[in-house]
Amino acid sequence: MTAAWHLEQHDSAINWQAGLNLGVVRQGGRSVLEHVSHRGPLRIQRPLLPEGADCPHLYILHPPGGMVSGDSLRLQVSAGEGSCVLLTTPSSGKFYRARDNGTLQVQHNRFSVSSGASLEYLPQDTIAFEGCNARMITRIDMAKDARFCAWDLLCLGRPASGEGFQRGRVDQHLDVWRDGRPLYIERNRFEGGDELLSARWGLGNAGVSGTWLATLTLDRDQLDRLREDFADYPQLAFTQRHGLLIARYLGQHAEHARNSFIRLWQQLRPLINGRETCLPRIWTT
Repeated sequence: MTAAWHLEQHDSAINWQAGLNLGVVRQGGRSVLEHVSHRGPLRIQRPLLPEGADCPHLYILHPPGGMVSGDSLRLQVSAGEGSCVLLTTPSSGKFYRARDNGTLQVQHNRFSVSSGASLEYLPQDTIAFEGCNARMITRIDMAKDARFCAWDLLCLGRPASGEGFQRGRVDQHLDVWRDGRPLYIERNRFEGGDELLSARWGLGNAGVSGTWLATLTLDRDQLDRLREDFADYPQLAFTQRHGLLIARYLGQHAEHARNSFIRLWQQLRPLINGRETCLPRIWTT
């Protein structure tokens, strides 16, 4: 499976155009990081093996900690046939207030998951500060029998600190494809002060929203039991389509949202890729 892609460049006097390209392959019963290339301040730590050599954990590092006008981050990861990899981040991503000219801040993720492979992308939340002009693009391309689990958590402003999102814009693109056919296409545009943010048919004043998805199909009884198991998380809603289990979160607290997604992943991971739960160590430090 190949993934050729392009991200437009944005002119700016001072900005980072950072990229990271990773390739994981299966070799002799191990999942090995065969290829690493990077540009700018986007890197990984050495692979950690809390589950053994067959499923490394990779931590994506962005030392600046946030993005200003003109910055772009491009992450591309391929999981070769039969391989397994888990990716996460040590801290929240941040889109800071844009310059007066409104130059974009762009984060672009592209994942390619080959036959029999498993890839998990479980980052921390992303904070969109008031006045930002951000675009978040994620595309997942999978083979027919590939396995994938990912989530995306967005905080508009800092609701836990009483900071809203009256100015600024965030565009979100999320595409999931299997064997060249679309399974799930999502487009969101959040503009500061827009009715969508406060209306009951929109976010309903929820400052934190998120999508959790995995290659998993549950029967009706299993789905009903899952809803019962998470009855203490009324901010979560579940649905299924085209072989994907999808959970949506709307609430006010990023930590609560993250904990709900982690708990969901812990409960369902054995069904998604046949592996028991193994929390990334960075989550407990």
